[in-house]
Amino acid sequence: MSTHDLYANAPGSLGWQIPASGAARFSWEYDDGRDRLLALYQKGKDKQWDGAKRIDWDLEVDPYDPLGTPDEAMTVYGTRHWSKMTEKDRGVLRRHYTAWQFSQFLHGEQGAMVCAARIIESAPDLDAKFYSATQAMDEARHAEIYGRFLHEKIGMLYPVDDNLASLLGETLRDSRWDMPYLGMQVLIEGLALAAFGMIRDTTDKPLPRQILAYVMQDEARHVAFGRMALRDYYKQLTDAELREREEFVIEGCYLMRDRLRGVEVLENFGIPKREAEVMSERSAYLRLFRKLLFSRIVPCVKDIGLWGERLQKAYLDMGVFELGDSSLDLLMAEDEEIAERLDAERFAAEEAERVTEVADAVAEGAKAEA
Repeated sequence: MSTHDLYANAPGSLGWQIPASGAARFSWEYDDGRDRLLALYQKGKDKQWDGAKRIDWDLEVDPYDPLGTPDEAMTVYGTRHWSKMTEKDRGVLRRHYTAWQFSQFLHGEQGAMVCAARIIESAPDLDAKFYSATQAMDEARHAEIYGRFLHEKIGMLYPVDDNLASLLGETLRDSRWDMPYLGMQVLIEGLALAAFGMIRDTTDKPLPRQILAYVMQDEARHVAFGRMALRDYYKQLTDAELREREEFVIEGCYLMRDRLRGVEVLENFGIPKREAEVMSERSAYLRLFRKLLFSRIVPCVKDIGLWGERLQKAYLDMGVFELGDSSLDLLMAEDEEIAERLDAERFAAEEAERVTEVADAVAEGAKAEA
């Protein structure tokens, strides 16, 4: 079935063109590079995996309760709209919310793939180009996986959120070669990791948990790449150039904090937009998500050297300034460990099942001989 037929809201068209500018840069130095980035490139090659094989797609998913979301986490919980809903209505609402959320993941991963391609094209150093080539493959795999989950398990998609589209557009239209790093690796990937992690750590459904854990394992490398490349480059910039990039970060952070709320889902259930916005602002779940949203972004921004007075004031205003002292390395190590642990648990269970099958077969054979 065509994806166009599965959209809850018509996307207008199935294509989007962003006029791009900037230079394609070649490097003729093939035997010299930063050891840290080359080591990350090697890790990127070693850690490639096949989403069709590593993920257990035979696992069943109830499209009307795909994540096991508790009632209290629903934006409309406790309102007059919720009290009027039947259990069937509430299941349909869960389906729409999951479709909206995972659709934004899907569209963001395509954006990340395009940004990785732009970095390959525009980065001045070959070591950065090498690593970006592995990231482009990672992002293609992630888009494939989220697309498959939405098509096969949910049966519904939503168009790209206007504000996510705006941030993607601003990132890709900028001619400066470092902006795809800053917009994608720091802001959009930071947002995605917060959302992925919140669902991964709260869902009791095995398939979405597998998907999110394995994607986050890749993303840990991507964030490390952006930090290395930008930290080195931003040491060379003037105060004015740094302020320009800080303004971009501030605008992007406010945009993501204030606008990514899934209001269009509530509108599809007959709730007026203004009321849906107020309802979303009162949601305890949304407030928690906003706090977690910055758990990856703030320490990364500080680490790469964007920590001017205006940026600090913005983070104080958002109530996330203290996150600048968080250990990003620890968070990324945990992401990798969770994926490896999930693999070990799955394969141990499969091995135990095989041993049981063999033992049963041997026992049946012994009975037959007797």
